[in-house]
Amino acid sequence: MTDVQHETAETIPRIIVRRDQNSLHYKPHATNRSRFIAKEPLRSAARRPLAVDLDGTLIRSDMLIETAFSELARRPHALIEMFGALAQGKAALKHRLSEPVDFDPSTLPYDENVLAYIRAARTEGRDVYLASASHELLVKAIADHLGLFSGYFASDAETNCGGRVKAHKLVAAFGEGGFDYIGNDAADLPVWEKAATAIAVRTSTGVTRKLHGTHDNVEMLPWGKPGLKVWARLARVHQYAKNALLFLPMITAHVFEPWAFAQVFLAFIAFSLCASSVYILNDLVDLQDDRKHRTKCNRPLANGSVPLSQALVAVPLLLGVSVLLAASISVPFLAVLAGYYALTTAYSFWLKRRALLDVLVLSALYTIRVIGGAVVLDVAVSAWLLAFSGALFLSLALIKRFVELAARLDADLPDSKSRGYRNSDADLVLALAAASGFNAVTVFILYVSSGSVQALYRTPEVLWLAAPVLTYWIARMLMLAHRRVMHDDPVAFAVRDRVSMICGVLIGVTIFAGT
Repeated sequence: MTDVQHETAETIPRIIVRRDQNSLHYKPHATNRSRFIAKEPLRSAARRPLAVDLDGTLIRSDMLIETAFSELARRPHALIEMFGALAQGKAALKHRLSEPVDFDPSTLPYDENVLAYIRAARTEGRDVYLASASHELLVKAIADHLGLFSGYFASDAETNCGGRVKAHKLVAAFGEGGFDYIGNDAADLPVWEKAATAIAVRTSTGVTRKLHGTHDNVEMLPWGKPGLKVWARLARVHQYAKNALLFLPMITAHVFEPWAFAQVFLAFIAFSLCASSVYILNDLVDLQDDRKHRTKCNRPLANGSVPLSQALVAVPLLLGVSVLLAASISVPFLAVLAGYYALTTAYSFWLKRRALLDVLVLSALYTIRVIGGAVVLDVAVSAWLLAFSGALFLSLALIKRFVELAARLDADLPDSKSRGYRNSDADLVLALAAASGFNAVTVFILYVSSGSVQALYRTPEVLWLAAPVLTYWIARMLMLAHRRVMHDDPVAFAVRDRVSMICGVLIGVTIFAGT
């Protein structure tokens, strides 16, 4: 830290350094100086301290958004408390969210290029400081975890250490031009103005242009923008196959006119966009859990490929387009879509933590798609179809839970805190999946045996051939799950599985052969 010289007497904040064995941090105290002049206002690059921003820079995430959704995941009604805290200022909100129950700094998506820059500075003998607008409790936890920082600057209950406040604190500590700074956002522009070297990463085109226009010494660190493939993974485009259930009433009711296909296809797009909106919302809620999962840790929000702020914008945007499309089809279909969104949102925030209730809800979400397809065409929903769909999709939902429990058992992990199941429930869950799956086969056989099938099919006897194919497929899915061959959502697995596709084609051929 440079020596300082006094000028006129006026109270300004002074940064006091307190050392202990493990770390160095700052506390603001009052002293009588209007400003100070560093004896070495422009230090040599080899001696200049390096200040590093946290959100969007050191980590490919945002601690305010993370802690807010972490709190909402546990207590959805905490949203009211958050608005109350925000009314007192951003610092008060950050203080309110400063102790998340599931916060683990080791799982955060750190930027390797920024870490490499920090380690290089440390090798040169430079002091490195974490300078963040996040709350001091979180900043300290991250600094202690990495062990790379000489100290840190952070927000507290009264002061939000962002933008000009951060710039003022750094100048007070090191002098204007007495430090280098790594940042990423428009809020960092006032800090870069006071830095000797402005180092940027993940900046937008506008921020990059402003930075080069106001600073002569700029370094840009490499980073990759999320492409269409990354956004497609975030939106779960591969899950859109589930929305093909909207076409099922068209097939079972034998409505094959072009207008019917066009309307159902439009409904398919509306449901897909609505589902993407919910998937992104669910990923925001599950960030901490996903990062600890063997495969979900690779999701775009969990690994930091897509900024959380952009994901927040995508949620209402996708939902808005979906609502407009649904309204253009019919008001009843819009009501079905609204019911789907309400139920799936309740699932994301609460119902998925209730054992058995969660799988019933998942089954209902599949069945709602079938109802939606019938509403689009204004045809009656067959009770047989609803019973069959409910049993089949309950089986698939239970298989999904078994796969998750089996993975925890195999990895010798403790019971999940975010689900209502114990690892010891795995065998029972698989047994329930088998029972529900073969109930679906029973419903199908009873349907084929009923008098109602005579009105729709010229040769209903052909439909009997579909029963053993369906039985084989369900039994195979159960066996693959038990053998740990299935590592994903069973529906997503079936879409990519060659045998499942062959079974689907065979069942489809028997149905059309009977018409």
